[in-house]
Amino acid sequence: MGRLLIINPNTSAVVSALLQRNVQGEVSPAVKVHTVTARFGAPYIASEASYAVAQHAVLDAWAAAVARGERADAVLIGCFGDPGLFALREACGVPVGGLAEAAFAAAARHGRFAVVTGGERWRPMLERLALALGHASSLAGIHTVAPSGAEIAADPAGAQALLTEACLEAAARFEAQAVILGGAGLAGLAAAIAPQLPVSLIDSVSAGARWAIEAGRAAAAPRAGGIDAAWQGVSWELEALAARHPHP
Repeated sequence: MGRLLIINPNTSAVVSALLQRNVQGEVSPAVKVHTVTARFGAPYIASEASYAVAQHAVLDAWAAAVARGERADAVLIGCFGDPGLFALREACGVPVGGLAEAAFAAAARHGRFAVVTGGERWRPMLERLALALGHASSLAGIHTVAPSGAEIAADPAGAQALLTEACLEAAARFEAQAVILGGAGLAGLAAAIAPQLPVSLIDSVSAGARWAIEAGRAAAAPRAGGIDAAWQGVSWELEALAARHPHP
């Protein structure tokens, strides 16, 4: 794989920089990683409404990249919640993954897993996603902490003790064989927390980077994407993408 496009579905440039730095550090230096930030939406996705808007923003970001002539061998959705995952797979001709899907798959290899993430409203949203991705039986439980991922990203050192305690509690309460530290804003924190846990700790951003590496190794020839829509009121890039790639 030569080029990986990361789409940050929120509008935070800080989170985009965190994604860029951590994913580039995980993949080969020969892989060109480019992170783009949603052009509209919320600075942090923390509700059903902001998640719904983020799905549109992901498609819009992909369409804008295509309009710029940007080439990608794989696309990673840089949010632990994977907004727009299924729609982008339909529209995009290259492999598409998300932080949650990658982390669920990595954690499930150890057995039943728990999730620790920032933002109290994420629990039902992640339970629904786990069901859609076929991991409901492996998900032992979800432990949310009050600070959002954006707030944790702004003060990672201050959040480390809170997250360590949450991971220990989740592992014990849910009898999990692995714990996922989920969220783009939590990238890089697992290294300091993992030695204090009795079970495996999965960093969702690292899991996403490893997914991208594997996607590159197994890459097939790009297929034709498709958007089955006659858009009204969306960006010109989305309109152009639908016209350029009509769905069969």
